[in-house]
Amino acid sequence: MARLADATPLILPTRIFENFLLDPKLLESKLSEKSRLLILCSPSNPTGSVYPRKLLEEIAQIVARHPRLLAFAMTGWRLGYLAGPKHFVAACGKIQSQFTSGASSISQKAAVAALGLGYAGGEAISTMVKAFRERRDFWLKALEIDGFGVIDGSESLYQYLLDKVQVALVPGDAFGDDTCIRISYAASLSTLQAAVERIKKALISLSPAVPV
Repeated sequence: MARLADATPLILPTRIFENFLLDPKLLESKLSEKSRLLILCSPSNPTGSVYPRKLLEEIAQIVARHPRLLAFAMTGWRLGYLAGPKHFVAACGKIQSQFTSGASSISQKAAVAALGLGYAGGEAISTMVKAFRERRDFWLKALEIDGFGVIDGSESLYQYLLDKVQVALVPGDAFGDDTCIRISYAASLSTLQAAVERIKKALISLSPAVPV
């Protein structure tokens, strides 16, 4: 999107042991008179990291010192389709995957309704949060697997699991980090349990031989 606007994007790296949160000092060191836009996503896509209030305040103070640098947006629902020559559709897909137009009236109404639920969304949201936390915790514990040999990047792991046990995930190289993978737990716990068993079965076959 930046290049389409004749801008030069500068992607600031985040680190897994810092929960993929942006370092304010790094941000400030990279800003210049040419800086115009800061894209900060929280909850983050795809890491799921949520910026704590204190960190957001630090970043806000830095942004305030650069009056030409400011942006705020809320993601909305996207709906549409495209038919055309394969090469043309492929090129459009690269753009569309990272681009949306103005928020639709439906998503705006949904946001108003969500805000109307009160602090933290009330009981309805609390129930959803509890369910998703249970699924996330399940994944974190289930994926404590011993070394399973060498996989040459997230793309090869993605393809291996899809071909071997029909489990689909997203390779991290699509988001700039080939050492990670993206797993969705927006499914029932029983479905996730079945997926984990399949993944374990596939990875066991990659385990290096233990010398006797």
